[in-house]
Amino acid sequence: MSDQMHPAAPHHLPFFIPGADGSDTLMVVMGVFLVATVLWVGNLYLRLHSLPERMAHRTHKLQFEIVAVLGLISLFTHMHIFWIAGLLLAMIDLPDFGTPIRSIAGSVERIAGAGPDAPDAVAAAEPKSKISDQFGVKTAEREKVRGHA
Repeated sequence: MSDQMHPAAPHHLPFFIPGADGSDTLMVVMGVFLVATVLWVGNLYLRLHSLPERMAHRTHKLQFEIVAVLGLISLFTHMHIFWIAGLLLAMIDLPDFGTPIRSIAGSVERIAGAGPDAPDAVAAAEPKSKISDQFGVKTAEREKVRGHA
């Protein structure tokens, strides 16, 4: 077999006509283009899909986990309302009620003397009893148990 053109064929063939050896340049180019386009569109879709999660993570929102779960639900169920809810939740700044309440609770514990660093006034004021000495229970052990309660 020779790679010469048929005598009846025109001398100026377009580029998309396969050669006599069977090589199809247009098919290879379109295959590479198709793979690149599918990867690009998939990457764009996943970036757009994770937009609410990235927004909530960047601003250190308290509701980050809820936004992430809404994104996963919308990905697996193909219901876009979950994605929209996650996007809206990522944009809203919820107030932090936990920190002031913990501060108030710590202050109240300190005032009451029930904090972890406050001495147990009841155990210090109690004299050693004959019963505890009789059964071999040491006062330090009793204070340790009382501190856990």
